[in-house]
Amino acid sequence: MQTQKLSTIEKAGFGAGDMALNVVISSMMLIITFFYTDIYGLKTSDLAALFVAVKLVGAIADLAMGQMTDAFLSRWGRYRPYLLLLALPYGLSVFLVFTTPDWGYDAKLVWAYSTYILMTLMTAGVGIPYISLISGLTSDPQERLSANGYRLFFAKVGAFMVTIIVPMLAKHWDDANPAAGYQAAMAVMAAMGVLLFLLCFFTTTERVIHKVEKQPLRDQVKVLLQNDQWLILCAVCVTGTIGYVIRGSVAIYYAKYYLGGDTATVSAFLSTGVAAAILAMVVSTWTTKFYCKVKLFRNTQLAVAVLSVLIYFLVKPGDLVLAFALYFVLSLVVDLHAPVFWSAIAETIDYGQVKTGKRVSGFAFGGISVCQKAGMAIGGAMVGILLNYFQYQPNQEQSSLALQGIALMLSVIPGFFHFLMGALMFKYRISDSYYSTVKKEMHTHGYVAS
Repeated sequence: MQTQKLSTIEKAGFGAGDMALNVVISSMMLIITFFYTDIYGLKTSDLAALFVAVKLVGAIADLAMGQMTDAFLSRWGRYRPYLLLLALPYGLSVFLVFTTPDWGYDAKLVWAYSTYILMTLMTAGVGIPYISLISGLTSDPQERLSANGYRLFFAKVGAFMVTIIVPMLAKHWDDANPAAGYQAAMAVMAAMGVLLFLLCFFTTTERVIHKVEKQPLRDQVKVLLQNDQWLILCAVCVTGTIGYVIRGSVAIYYAKYYLGGDTATVSAFLSTGVAAAILAMVVSTWTTKFYCKVKLFRNTQLAVAVLSVLIYFLVKPGDLVLAFALYFVLSLVVDLHAPVFWSAIAETIDYGQVKTGKRVSGFAFGGISVCQKAGMAIGGAMVGILLNYFQYQPNQEQSSLALQGIALMLSVIPGFFHFLMGALMFKYRISDSYYSTVKKEMHTHGYVAS
């Protein structure tokens, strides 16, 4: 039997994959709304329909990729080949999204739909195999937590590059033409994403091969609907993603308009949040060694709701010091759950196999990704609707209503969704001790070949 312990190089290589994936995820959560309104020139009223349509396509693509990963097994494993074959198309699609043609408004809207959908398809092509890969690297729950700690650390570094370095590079390269500057900056990020996916492919090994029976789609859905713990994670994923998208999308607006910051201040504000999130990966991995991971997940999200209310009532327009301090704390606490969540998905799949006698892996991971897409669609649509409702006007001084709306969108509104996220986790019960019994059952029934 192969060792289930992962080397530091393999964990770092695994993390590089999420760093590559975050070129898109962070762009979609933190930059794309601002890019489309203030750089590309789309109307806020068009954003909601765009985000919903694109995420609907993405959800279908995720489910299809989940099916493909279950059906395909090569000498390189079940998941890694996609990272090799689709890395370059993925990078090209990212670059195209941030290309701004000098066309009329309707033609630009069509281009936005086309390129965003293409990128969503390519992201599904590499994203579903990547998030499924952890189940093939090791069956040890502590090693999964550790690997996901590396993964999410690198993911936040990727987020740092997108949200901090991209605006600065865009300004440096073409201050007179921000659209060209963003295109050049994202070309660098896209190329980096391609190289990082290749690094992930060459440094990881799939040592756990689960036996996956071919099942009709309807049967797979029935099996998943019997998996109560997986369903809880689905609900958690939707609510949490909505909160992330709303807060992340408005962070640039908050720093620029509510705090009255220039480009340097905006970059510093975003970097504060990302730095806190990076620290959260280290703190979470260390904390779960002696504190129940389920309680950590639940309690941190409830704390986020409280912190969100404090930010709204305590921070006034232009209050830089307090805003930076509270945003750092909020960003630290909100991400303490992340390694636990992504490790828990694989554990709920094992739990479901023991409970039902049937394993649904690719479709289960694809389903979680669909939930993430659903959360992004709802959150993105809400951002467009709320900006329009609060009468936001790009590139000009904002009204008191718009400023109040921006403040609510950074704090209370996303905080409510994190409260729901924490409340849902009272129903989740797969702790490390519980999962150890699940593993024993799996080996007893011969569900694992390692």
